[in-house]
Amino acid sequence: MALDDYLEPEVMIAVAATAALASPPVRKAVRKGAVYGLAGLMMLGDRVRGMANNIAQAAQQQRQNAASPQETEASQPAPQPAAT
Repeated sequence: MALDDYLEPEVMIAVAATAALASPPVRKAVRKGAVYGLAGLMMLGDRVRGMANNIAQAAQQQRQNAASPQETEASQPAPQPAAT
């Protein structure tokens, strides 16, 4: 590569990014960000899973409540007309 190639903006950006990523403080910050990001995703997953469980339980409870009156009506004998 000639000296002119190193003065191109794309090459300068790539060199600067490589140097920044190779430095210990930047690597530490990237690692810390990755850890916090993954922890946040795990917490979000737990909350979404909890909400889904709550919704499923509420739906199941509603279905049981809707089925209960029909079962009690079916189990009771039909009223007999009064004899006159």
